[in-house]
Amino acid sequence: MIDTVDQAATTPEVEQPYLELGLKPDEYERIREILGRRPTSSELAMYSVMWSEHCSYKSSKVHLRQFGEKAPASDALLVGIGENAGVVDIGDGWAVTFKVESHNHPSYVEPYQGAATGVGGIVRDILSMGARPLAVMDPLRFGPADAADTKRVLPGVIAGVGGYGNCLGLPNIGGEVVFDESYAGNPLVNALCVGAMRHEDIHLASAKGVGNLVVLYGARTGGDGIGGVSVLASETFDDEGPAKRPSVQVGDPFMEKLLIEATLEVLHAGLVEGIQDLGGAGISCATSELASNGDGGMHVWLDRVLLRDPTLSPEEILMSESQERMCAIVRPDKIDDFMSHCRKWDVEAVVIGEVNDSGRLTIDWHGERIVDAPPRTVAHEGPVYERPFHRPSWQDALQADEATTIDRPGPEEFLGTLLELVASANLADKSWVTDQYDRYVRGNTVLSQPEDSGMIRVDEESGRGVAIATDCNGRFAKLDPYTGAQLALVESYRNVCVTGAVPLAVTNCLNFGSPEDPEVMWQFAEAVRGLADACAALGIPVTGGNVSFYNQTGDTAILPTPVVGVLGVIDDVDRRTPMSWGPNGELIYLLGDTRDEFSGSEWAHIRGHLGGHPPLIDLQREKVLGEILVAASRDGMITAAHDVSDGGFAVAVVEMALRSRVGARLWLPDDV
Repeated sequence: MIDTVDQAATTPEVEQPYLELGLKPDEYERIREILGRRPTSSELAMYSVMWSEHCSYKSSKVHLRQFGEKAPASDALLVGIGENAGVVDIGDGWAVTFKVESHNHPSYVEPYQGAATGVGGIVRDILSMGARPLAVMDPLRFGPADAADTKRVLPGVIAGVGGYGNCLGLPNIGGEVVFDESYAGNPLVNALCVGAMRHEDIHLASAKGVGNLVVLYGARTGGDGIGGVSVLASETFDDEGPAKRPSVQVGDPFMEKLLIEATLEVLHAGLVEGIQDLGGAGISCATSELASNGDGGMHVWLDRVLLRDPTLSPEEILMSESQERMCAIVRPDKIDDFMSHCRKWDVEAVVIGEVNDSGRLTIDWHGERIVDAPPRTVAHEGPVYERPFHRPSWQDALQADEATTIDRPGPEEFLGTLLELVASANLADKSWVTDQYDRYVRGNTVLSQPEDSGMIRVDEESGRGVAIATDCNGRFAKLDPYTGAQLALVESYRNVCVTGAVPLAVTNCLNFGSPEDPEVMWQFAEAVRGLADACAALGIPVTGGNVSFYNQTGDTAILPTPVVGVLGVIDDVDRRTPMSWGPNGELIYLLGDTRDEFSGSEWAHIRGHLGGHPPLIDLQREKVLGEILVAASRDGMITAAHDVSDGGFAVAVVEMALRSRVGARLWLPDDV
């Protein structure tokens, strides 16, 4: 029996499973206050997914405001935080959009599909801005390389990332593969996508124009992913985690490829007034966000939705996170042309609603009203928590345990130590991973793994392109989350600069444990504060990103892992600087200051030590160093450059030598 709005108004005593859907008692009571009655089961489904941690950012929003409040002035920023992805101007009428997101929990439950749909989701975010997706990247974290659980998860994740991206014809140009005990049982699968468009092709997610039609197109809606954002992305794992397999989305990259081409065609033809991809929370998210950002009202005929499974209930249809779907707002006089383009690409499309100015989101199921709610309360006005946080009781002891307590290798042990470093799981060659990705499809890849940054050509005529890097050392963030987040930023910043590109903007994926733990919340608050301060100092704004909480198993949280991506622009990719040097006779210079800083390093890690303080940062010197690198590349003064980071100077030289297949002889000054 369908639970209608009329029934809800006359049966206030009906017990509802709000706890099972992830809502707290006070949140449920607030929904009743908003509606003036109990919610229907369909309304309860919508509020539960849209008010989840994953969709509402209810625990992080009070801290994330710093990215806007402290944002440096930027002439390049065209679209900032709040849309599906940020957009920056790279010159000559070109704009680039990029974003990184997480698909951590689904990738543990079902590694292949979790990783594959993580790639598919971030690609649609970029597509919904009006851009053609150009490339993807994948920052990954796993438990120990020799652990049985890693053996189960890692191959599926790598195959999912590569399989989906390869089928889309998108080169994978960078990322990370990091192993640490803290990620055992809770891998991190972050995915980044970058796309390009002309300025006039930028589109936003809004439903404007009374009488305009709401079109759902792409794959049919099935039962996969139901409750994914509330069940998987907003809870910690327990011993029954793998039993949640049905909640993981199932991807079809070939349908996504058709969806990309059909979407770009209708956008370029001027047939779309607003557009939104369907990812987390599915139709609940797309309809409520489009209505909230438009003229304030929308009516939906839910029974018109094309289904893979005809037995799905209205609640399941609203919560489904089936992949490869988009929602577009189309004028009635353009609907025939829109449908024609969809048929050309063999993409199913159906009109499911209409824009109005009622200020309400109403949804009918076979003529019966099952949803009648203010859309902003669903999409944007969920609960906001100022969760308590405090410095962990163990933090002082951790920082007091400096790496100076570890025996240093003498001259006779140096070679053995270096070989041990370069053979470690985190520093060893990762071609066994990256060779599974197509890095050069479409012919516009300029730099890819193992270079410091991925670089992609945007404009074939001028050679204009962009470089992107992602980085994070979770050990640094554990020792000091404020400084650790800044170190993630400056490493990505340097990685972009060494290629000759000028850093323009930042995206981030903040992976942490449970926000209900005050010590984890302190780590998060400090990391956000550090990242916002560093972005302001370097003059590059945060354009968007993602927060992934509840990354822990039981009471054990992962290392705080604020993954930071930096995007830079280069006027001509032919003037890029690679990490491989030329033939014999070139001189090697070490730029910057070298200090006795080993805490949190890879050397300390292979010695089983974690303690002390992370390396000091001088943001102004980082900025000057970046300017020197960009100028030297632009003026043809250098033939190669490489960031010194994990493993230090020695490992950096080894990586350059292996990349170029040419050795080197070093003379170290006494003060290094």
